[in-house]
Amino acid sequence: MLEALRRIVQEVGSATDLHQALNLIVVRTAASLGVDVCSVYLAEADGDHYVLRATQGLNPTAVGRVRLPPQEGLVGLVAQRREPVNLEEAADHPRFRFFPETGEEDCHSFLGVPIIHYRRVLGVLVIQHGERRPFGAQEVAFAVTLAAQLAGAIDHALALGNDHSLAERPLPSCLKGVRGAPGLALGTLVLPHPLASLESVPTRSAADPDAEAQALCRAVAAVRRELADSGQRLGELLPAEERALFEAFVMLLNEDDSLVQDSLGRIRAGQWAPGAWRDTIRDHARVFDGTEDSYLRTRGEDIRDLGRRVLVQLRARESPGEPLPEQTILVGEEISVAQIAQVPLERLAGIACLKGSALSHVAILARALGIPAVMRLGQWPVGYLEGCQAVVDGHQGRVFVEPSAALLKEYHRLKAQDVALTRQLERLRDLPAETPDGYRIPLTIKAGLTSDVGAARACGAQGVGLYRTEFIFMVRQSFPGEEEQRRLYREVLESFAPQPVTMRTLDVGGDK
Repeated sequence: MLEALRRIVQEVGSATDLHQALNLIVVRTAASLGVDVCSVYLAEADGDHYVLRATQGLNPTAVGRVRLPPQEGLVGLVAQRREPVNLEEAADHPRFRFFPETGEEDCHSFLGVPIIHYRRVLGVLVIQHGERRPFGAQEVAFAVTLAAQLAGAIDHALALGNDHSLAERPLPSCLKGVRGAPGLALGTLVLPHPLASLESVPTRSAADPDAEAQALCRAVAAVRRELADSGQRLGELLPAEERALFEAFVMLLNEDDSLVQDSLGRIRAGQWAPGAWRDTIRDHARVFDGTEDSYLRTRGEDIRDLGRRVLVQLRARESPGEPLPEQTILVGEEISVAQIAQVPLERLAGIACLKGSALSHVAILARALGIPAVMRLGQWPVGYLEGCQAVVDGHQGRVFVEPSAALLKEYHRLKAQDVALTRQLERLRDLPAETPDGYRIPLTIKAGLTSDVGAARACGAQGVGLYRTEFIFMVRQSFPGEEEQRRLYREVLESFAPQPVTMRTLDVGGDK
């Protein structure tokens, strides 16, 4: 079943649009489980109904016509409970509702699984069978896992409509997330480590196509030599089939082979070498991914492995000291505290994180530094966002990519208002926090970095309510020594003396 799951997820990821993706889900799932019916109901934008969007086994004319209120029927029950409903005889359940247009009168057993993306119910995956029996544990696990794996792709397809591929999504103009830290930022999107993987390689134009082509050929030649040397060194220890695999890899990296030639063609068309190599590897690997033979499908991963090896060589030529934009907006799937610390504070304008939450350490740090941040933006190909102009709206949880002139003008106006409000509040900084009847309330801060201390003093904080000692461990590659910790803690204590500072002993959890 794991192999069937992998195949379904892979095929759906390569679907050309939402309609094709949903049809793939129902057809492949019904065949894999050997059931009579598999259907997908998706929530309407207003959440008032769940609409039958695809089915295998029911009357196809019912697609788009059957609309179920969430408070009625078994589909609504699954969505409300946010958990599977497994019934031996669906008609015996008080929430059962029969729809003649679907032709489901011969169905008895029912399994409904919610499709949830970031706590939002997108729809319900329904499996039905003519036999009266509860679905087994393996079948339930299959459906639950499938729904979880496909939720992200379905969410993006719903956001973009039916006209776009799930595998190659167009650059979005507005990313919707959750508020991480308030404020507004206007600047340039920058990946902390843009070449960490093929998937995160940014799209850039080739400033010098000839130099890019030469760099690619050098990187390919270096990997070809590595593989040839490895094959020779291990030749006597490997069976003939494995030795042949090394030879095949070397042949694939021949400069006359399509991998190299296709990449050079993309470079001549204007792409830089890493981006051209990324796209070529993706296209060649997909040829193997789409085959029925499991051995050939594994060769697709071999192609990707070759791609990563060459990318490492290309990465070695990158200049490490490239200056960051004056208004840098860090963007990535997951941004670490250490990556934030590497950006000079005067250049860090905002943070846009595809994962995470308002309670993550990144969001907490952003709030402490006064840096606008938006979290949980979804699964976008971040490599295509590198270098784009953007607006981070930490108040609304939105990131606008390549905003229009009118939108930029409006956000410049809103930011000016924010600055004016901050200046008004600064006049209240030194006034006591006191109720009308004279009761004083101490205002303290949460802190974790040295930079927090200065910001807190500037805001009139009367001490530190919680100093997070784990931050100084998270922003560096090795543990700070005892003397370094003593110096840092002492600095915080002296900065607020004689006001109170509460330090938490090191909080080391799985997230660290």
